[in-house]
Amino acid sequence: MYACRLPRAVYAGEGALEILSAPLIPCEKVAVFGDRGVEKAGGLARPLALLRRAGHDVALLLDIPAEPTCEQAQEAVDAFRETGAGAIVAIGGGSVMDVAKLCSVVGREHTVRELLDDASLARRSGFAVMVPTTAGTGAEATPNSIVAVPEKALKVGIVSDEMLPDAVVLDGELLRGLPAGVAASTGVDALCHAIECFTSRKATPFSDLYALEALRLIFDNIEPACLEAGDMAAKNAMLRAAYYAGVAISCSGTTAVHALSYPLGGKYRIPHGVANAMLLMPVMRFNFDACREDLARVYDGLGRTGAADKAAWVLGRMEDIVRALHIPTRLDAYGVSADDLDSLVAAGMDVQRLLVNNKRRVTAVDARRLYRELLEGGA
Repeated sequence: MYACRLPRAVYAGEGALEILSAPLIPCEKVAVFGDRGVEKAGGLARPLALLRRAGHDVALLLDIPAEPTCEQAQEAVDAFRETGAGAIVAIGGGSVMDVAKLCSVVGREHTVRELLDDASLARRSGFAVMVPTTAGTGAEATPNSIVAVPEKALKVGIVSDEMLPDAVVLDGELLRGLPAGVAASTGVDALCHAIECFTSRKATPFSDLYALEALRLIFDNIEPACLEAGDMAAKNAMLRAAYYAGVAISCSGTTAVHALSYPLGGKYRIPHGVANAMLLMPVMRFNFDACREDLARVYDGLGRTGAADKAAWVLGRMEDIVRALHIPTRLDAYGVSADDLDSLVAAGMDVQRLLVNNKRRVTAVDARRLYRELLEGGA
C-alpha cells in the first residue's frame, strides 16, 4: 500500500496572492510568520495589506532565524502562544515555514523537544497557510519540520501529517527580488528533492508522478528563473516544481544527499539548500549504476529522444545546472577541514532514516569519500 497526503487547497499562478483578501481564513486574529530579510525586500507588504483588507487582526512574528535550532523554534512557539491567534500565515523560505508548522501543532501542553522525541504528540490547532518566497524547499507541501539539535551537531526532522497546511499560495511575484544565489541554491534543493524521491527505495507511483513533473519543470526553467529577474513564467514554473517535489517527499522520501547534508547544517550552519546542492552531484555519481534504470525512466518521462545513454544524459543535465548556477562545491569555504571528517561521518551515518532509502548502500567509508570530495576538491 502507498499513500499521498496533500495540503487541503493550493492557489497558484499570477495573482494567486489575492486569495489572502478573500474569506479564506476562518478567524479574525492571524499570526504572520516571516523574517527580516523578506521584510527588508518588501515581500511582506502586499500579503499584509491583503490580510488586513479581509478584516484580519495581524500579529507579526518576524524574528525567525535561518536554520533554527530547537530552542529557537521553541522561542517562536512561545511568542505565537502569546498572540492568541487562531491562524498562521507563513511568508518566507523553508525555515520560516518549518517553524510556523511546528507552532501550528505543538499546542500549549507540549514543547518542541517533546515532539523531537515523539512526533505523535503533534496536534493541529488553528488554520495554517504557507506562502513560499523561494522556489526550492517544498516545505509548504511536506509534513516535516527540520530543526538543528546543537548537542548532536545535526539537523533532525519532526514528521507528522498534522503539519500539512490548510492552504498553500504559490505566486511568482514574491520571487521577483530574490538574490540569484538564494534562487540557485533553493532551486537545486528542489532538484535534489525530485531526483532523490524518484530514485528512492520507497518511491511509489504517486511520488514518481510528482517528482517527474517537478524534474520536467526544473530542467526547462531553473536557469532563467534564477538568472533573469523578469522571467515570471519561469519563476511561477519553479514554484510549482518546488511544490510538486515537496509532495514527492511526503509520498516517498529523500536519500543520501539529504542524509549527508544534515551535519553540514547542524554543525556548520551551512544553509540547507547550499548543503544539498553541494552534495547532489557527488552522491548522484556514487549512485549512478544503482539508479541507471531510474534515470533512464526520467529521460523517457521528459519526452527526450536521441541520447545514446539516457541515464548519462540526465546526469549531465544536472551537472550543467549546477555549473550554470555557480553552486559552491567546496566545504573549506565554510570552515570545514579534514580534521572534521570523523565527526561529519559519524553524524551523517546517524541519519539512517534517509540513508536506508538510498538504492546503493552507503557505508562510513563511502560517506568519508563523499565528504572528502567536497574538501579542497577531494584532496
